[in-house]
Amino acid sequence: MTYSYPYTPTTLRATMKPRPWVPFKPHEGPVKVPPLPFKPRSDDLLGVYNISTHVIPAANPRVTPNIPVPGPPPRSSKRPERDIKKLGLELMEQQAQQGEDGYSGATDERLLWNCVNRYVKKDREDKVRAKGITLFLVHATGFPKEIWETTLCYLLPACGVIDEIWSWESVQHGDSALLNRQNLSGSFDWTDNARDIANFLVNYMPEEVETSLPIQLHRLPASIGESRQKSGFSSRTLVVVGHSFGGCSVTFTALHFPALFSSMILIDAMIDTYQGFAWEHTQYLVGASSIRRDQWPSREDALRSFKSSPMFSAWHPDVLQLYVDFGLYEDDSGGVRLKTPPVHEAIVLANPRTSRETWELMETLDENIELLWILPGKPSQDVSMLVEVRKQRAWRRPANSSNTIFKSSSHLIPQESPEELARVIADFLHRKYVISSGKSKL
Repeated sequence: MTYSYPYTPTTLRATMKPRPWVPFKPHEGPVKVPPLPFKPRSDDLLGVYNISTHVIPAANPRVTPNIPVPGPPPRSSKRPERDIKKLGLELMEQQAQQGEDGYSGATDERLLWNCVNRYVKKDREDKVRAKGITLFLVHATGFPKEIWETTLCYLLPACGVIDEIWSWESVQHGDSALLNRQNLSGSFDWTDNARDIANFLVNYMPEEVETSLPIQLHRLPASIGESRQKSGFSSRTLVVVGHSFGGCSVTFTALHFPALFSSMILIDAMIDTYQGFAWEHTQYLVGASSIRRDQWPSREDALRSFKSSPMFSAWHPDVLQLYVDFGLYEDDSGGVRLKTPPVHEAIVLANPRTSRETWELMETLDENIELLWILPGKPSQDVSMLVEVRKQRAWRRPANSSNTIFKSSSHLIPQESPEELARVIADFLHRKYVISSGKSKL
């Protein structure tokens, strides 16, 4: 069951002055992807959609300096909560010191890569819509790009209006992390995930829905990128689904490149003031992430371990299997390890400045971009303590906005309720882009 929050005016402020957008700088010389430390996807979804993996250079330069990655703290299953919070606070303070007055001034030009998965129908109709729907999926902290596939398995049979799907992966997550592991810094700013997304959408997303594409996508001519920034896509209608950190990142992108976006489905996007409970809860999350287990003798052992965890046991079993299949890799010892290193997961969580900046800017987001907020309602400390923040978050940009609360889910809605999520997304797409006779509005 679902319900909605009524209009709620903003009384909470982040007291954070937003920083200017840092423009892209082309890499010098030829940019060629190194040998891939993973096998690119070449299978299918539901027997109907071809899946392929692609890579692009991440945005250059990075807005944070290249500093050593902190060593992992000793792991213990019996750490008291105060010690875990202390670990988290130390890392949060270290990250904040990188940019006390905004950006650090010391940038990093080492080459990083983003991986994306593409899903396209095997037998596409000859008559393609002039500006058909492209779905762009952006994950939360700690999850690989494949985490959406259970939702897609429920969504696609019920929603034939989607021409193509791209699933994004941040530089320190999943296959991107394997590709970048020698070059990842000990600091990270969510702004760079937003810049990486913008770099892909402006400079690399192909003009048309092609039958096949190279693994390393070609950079488009500058004239196309300039046109997209001003007028949007010439042959696509971009609909975003962003969760948590990913939802905040892509919203920050939309604030600076609004012409690219038609609508945004924001699943408990971490756009927050980070005051009171939220700040203390984040300390715990950062500390707990930094000491989480990351290695198992086998995938079967990992799955058993996850099933014994209160958090993972609440997931839909198909999503948990995806996490085991695509969130782990075989290491040199013969066991399996998390693709996203715990220390880098913690670093992402430790620097939520962009979240606070997005809160301040949210009311200026172009009203032509329709917003659907999907928020958690399952009873928990997180839901009860942050209910006022979520009410105000859902109405920070009141025009052309709606929201729905999932009573069945905590913050991890795509993991816990993929079928219900797919149904809400399908209803939204049908209402906005398809008229009652079944004809497209596009």
